Amino acid sequence: MKNVLSLFDGMSCAQIALSKLNVQVDNYFASEIDKHAMKETLANFPNTKMLGDVRNVSGYDLPKIDFVFGGSPCQGFSYSGKRLNFDDPRSKLFFEYARVLKECHHANPDVLFLLENVKMRQEDQDVISKILGVKPIEINSSLVSAQNRVRLYWTNIPNVTQPTDKGIGLIDILDDVDVINPSAIRGRRLTNKATILGRRLNDKGRREDYNKEIPITQCLEVRKTNRNKSNCLTTVAKDNVLTSLPVGRYPDAFKKSLPFRYYTVKEMCRLQTVPDDYFKVSSDNQAKKMLGNGWTVDVITHILNNEL
Repeated sequence: MKNVLSLFDGMSCAQIALSKLNVQVDNYFASEIDKHAMKETLANFPNTKMLGDVRNVSGYDLPKIDFVFGGSPCQGFSYSGKRLNFDDPRSKLFFEYARVLKECHHANPDVLFLLENVKMRQEDQDVISKILGVKPIEINSSLVSAQNRVRLYWTNIPNVTQPTDKGIGLIDILDDVDVINPSAIRGRRLTNKATILGRRLNDKGRREDYNKEIPITQCLEVRKTNRNKSNCLTTVAKDNVLTSLPVGRYPDAFKKSLPFRYYTVKEMCRLQTVPDDYFKVSSDNQAKKMLGNGWTVDVITHILNNEL
């Protein structure tokens, strides 16, 4: 493959996927504005040609492009957000993707493309499908990782099917770190900065509900039913928590109360099927935000395997 263009490139998950497939690329052009993501991309792929803001990218100014990747911002479409849809300025950036793809198509009618986004209202999905000329395939990352992450993928790569279920569970990706058990800190005063959440034992040994006055406890939206797969990673710290460890790994903690801790960067990498050692120059907070915004790489490699 000669020339690849990635719009909204983020931490360059497309480039990670191409690397996993041993696909040689002459030029990888990336449109991204987040300075931390750009810095991390260049630390891993120093030959990346940064183009800046997608609104300033013109397909006419680029050499013949063979593949256009993109994951336009999803916040306006997400069911967990305000669902402003195309009224959200971030969601409108999809039209920039469509514009640049059309410009690249002018020079190369056979250009391949892949667009990723969240599951959304059928009306909005139909708008994107009509513009791109293809319907999406819905894939849950749980088939290739330990993360529940349902996403839509629009591509002109033919005959894309569901990945084979690899049967990966949380027990397979957990890092060896300590777990704080709420029952072990009985009597301590919890603060907003506390890392001890969940149902805890009161002084009489009975379970009591978490303190709803502590904002951070809202991470209990991720409940103990997530024993085998994680919730969908996001850019919000409270969403990226491990609230129910497999019994076989921490039996004592599990029996006493509901354990809680945040995922480590390494664990989030594994949930997104990114190499453990990918982050070289970013803080943990920056890395976690990038991973929350990123793609599950092995879903991308599965799709690309149909063509490359």
